[in-house]
Amino acid sequence: MPTIRFLLADGEELAVEARNGRTLMETALENSVPGIIAECNGSAACATCHVVLPDQIISALGPISEHENDMLDFAEAPRQAGSRLSCQIKVSDVLDNIAVRIPSA
Repeated sequence: MPTIRFLLADGEELAVEARNGRTLMETALENSVPGIIAECNGSAACATCHVVLPDQIISALGPISEHENDMLDFAEAPRQAGSRLSCQIKVSDVLDNIAVRIPSA
């Protein structure tokens, strides 16, 4: 099981074990990670699961879909390099020990 490190807006870090095949959003909700609201329950329709991923993992994930790209324009926190919707990122061993930053807004 990969470990995902969520870097919270208040500076705290929460490390959780994630199951392969689940999304980062599902992992965050299952572990009560603050800042991941997921109002649309993973349908990429609200941008309330916005996270910022490190550059080195972005290239391993493949291209962002046009729909996800458009939805990030509606995220409450400003979009940054590495911004993604956590509902669109499937957990795999490639993500082991990554630091997923939760934006402050």
